[in-house]
Amino acid sequence: MDFDVLFIGTDINAYYMARCYHELYHKKVDMIGKQAMSFTSLSSFINVMIVPDLGDTKVFIDVLEKYGEKHKSKKIILVATNDAYVRLIVENEELLKKYFLFNYPRLDIINNVLLKDNFYEAFKDSGLDMPKTYIYSCKEKSNIEEEFTYPLVLKASNGVEYYKHEFEGMSKVYKIKTEEELYEVIKQIEASGYEDTLIIQEFIPGDDSALFDSIFYCSKDSEVQLMTFAQIGLQERTHTGVGNCTVLVNGYDENGYKEEVIYNLKKFMEKIGYQGFAEFDLKYDYRDGKYKVFEINPRQARSSYYLAACGHNLIKYLVDDLIYNKKKEPVLMKDKMVLSFVPKGVIRKYVTNPKLKAEINRLIKEGKFCRPLHYKGDKCFKRKVYLLLRDINYHKKYKNLEW
Repeated sequence: MDFDVLFIGTDINAYYMARCYHELYHKKVDMIGKQAMSFTSLSSFINVMIVPDLGDTKVFIDVLEKYGEKHKSKKIILVATNDAYVRLIVENEELLKKYFLFNYPRLDIINNVLLKDNFYEAFKDSGLDMPKTYIYSCKEKSNIEEEFTYPLVLKASNGVEYYKHEFEGMSKVYKIKTEEELYEVIKQIEASGYEDTLIIQEFIPGDDSALFDSIFYCSKDSEVQLMTFAQIGLQERTHTGVGNCTVLVNGYDENGYKEEVIYNLKKFMEKIGYQGFAEFDLKYDYRDGKYKVFEINPRQARSSYYLAACGHNLIKYLVDDLIYNKKKEPVLMKDKMVLSFVPKGVIRKYVTNPKLKAEINRLIKEGKFCRPLHYKGDKCFKRKVYLLLRDINYHKKYKNLEW
């Protein structure tokens, strides 16, 4: 059957998904985004089309309809690589399905996972363990009467809207140490023009290695086909990057690999009738031995290439499901694999958890180590120089280890 894939977005997520496609079919792939990014613009197998106003609904639909008309002789699988594009696809499903095949959750589910205040309210009785959470409205500017224990975590409920209002010192997640700091950060966010809600949340103690990543693929018929569970070694060290993992180990948990935790997530996904890829962000709370869910991303995550490195190509799951209608029994992918965006020197120096570090070193020696951006099939020389400079810069980034 004649088909192709179109990627929306130009970031790390877009690159490794395009890599998955190229590894399968050895063909160039098309990609549309609103800005050129070195991850994808410096690639020998990606055709990038830049549309600066792609985030505008009218422009988004117009661009995709024109692309669909041009390629209407083929079936085209549409893959978004960030939350904003996922929402645009789901909101305009009726128009887009004339030209494209895609697998995303219903709009009500999108609203409940992308809007974090909805998430905590809608799923508080779902069986998921969650951190204690307080919702603050920037629009209403109501008095905060809750008494908090510091430090705590502050983040925007609506990430799509939040990033439309950039300001100096903007951060994806804030670790707040005092009441004075809490009010100061809220004031900054309100002054930026953001009017949605903020999440004020208990800080679960522990370094980066207390964080976990769990990926699911649910078919268009809402059947779970693939599950993973990985312990994180490091996360990014920039204000807007905190929360994004840079090193993880699939199939490993120093607290004991508890399949019941993963199957509880599976039960949740089946109950709500989820479709497509999803990433659970969790943190292990040693105080009660529970894995607390922070959020669910309604797409593959920027670190999800480890699935392909273990033999479960993400594009193949979409193709088998959307093109060939293949049914698959659920697989818990327990293969051990280290995924890293940083060079080995950063791992050796900055992963401080001794158990996890020993496991990472052992797996590296066994060759179970992958770097999503480093692909031998990509022949662009400028890209190799870019990746070398990027690795050098990571050593500088990790000098600030506070979180």
